[in-house]
Amino acid sequence: MDYKNAGVDIEAGYKSVELMKEHIKKTMRPEVLTNIGGFSGAFSMSAFKNMEKPTLVSGTDGVGTKLKLAFILDKHDTVGIDCVAMCVNDIACAGGEPLFFLDYIACGKNVPEKIATIVSGVADGCAQSNAALIGGETAEMPGFYPEDEYDLAGFAVGVVDEKDLITGKDIKPGDTLIGIASSGVHSNGFSLVRKVFRMEKEILETYHEELGTTLGEALIAPTKIYVKTLKNVKEAGVRIKGCSHITGGGFYENVPRMLPDGVRAVVKKDSYEVPAIFRMLAREGSIDDQMMYNTYNMGIGMVLAVDPADADKIMEAVKAAGETPYVIGHIEAGEKGVTLC
Repeated sequence: MDYKNAGVDIEAGYKSVELMKEHIKKTMRPEVLTNIGGFSGAFSMSAFKNMEKPTLVSGTDGVGTKLKLAFILDKHDTVGIDCVAMCVNDIACAGGEPLFFLDYIACGKNVPEKIATIVSGVADGCAQSNAALIGGETAEMPGFYPEDEYDLAGFAVGVVDEKDLITGKDIKPGDTLIGIASSGVHSNGFSLVRKVFRMEKEILETYHEELGTTLGEALIAPTKIYVKTLKNVKEAGVRIKGCSHITGGGFYENVPRMLPDGVRAVVKKDSYEVPAIFRMLAREGSIDDQMMYNTYNMGIGMVLAVDPADADKIMEAVKAAGETPYVIGHIEAGEKGVTLC
């Protein structure tokens, strides 16, 4: 008996690391001091030596049951973007710049080419957010995961000068809410998605005129990464008072997280067009508005609270970064929370 007969192929692990390296290369930053394959990743603090009060910010998350879609479609090159996005968008919400990222892949069977494809997506997400992929772990766990399935999670560290932290504490009545468009469902609410749509390849590969693509492609579209967009706003010399990443829990859970006591966000649902995938999901699943806005981003991946005098300049900065902004509401006095009308 040996380890391979027990279901763990050490040689496949070595091959996976070698295949990953070409993807990881494109994420490197000058501050990275170690190579992939060591026991830890080292990152020089020179990246923030000129800050007055450098403050580390971090985020960790996974892709969730969206991975079931990747298994059925046998498409593994974009879920890594989702994994990175879920972590670095949270860092950007605090005003931070992501510095480095680590991933964790647990699988039933290590197929080196598949693992490398997953990591290629992680590397793409890191490149989009200018974060170095400095390490990770691939765990082959036979008997725990089915041979053709895996889980994917990650962890990111970023930095912000303390004076530039976005805390929401200065949000006040009269402030403007700006929403930045999402790319679709992102990486939340897929347990409900999988109850509404049959997760069969034939169903997922069916083209829908209202979507302009197949159902599967619309659902698996990777989560948008907003790091460079928010950096563009900062470099335009305007201040974001509060920032909310619209993830699990939708508007009702996430918008209040950026608010201080004594103010309430008012979001106008007709201020932008809800993407077709959400309309189809609500229709096919007979899901009411309250539940949709309490589960999904409904086409808005980030909500910014800003001074109304800065709104136009921030809108222009978002557009210059290639994203689509909308004025979606305002702040008023009241009990902390959100009203959708």
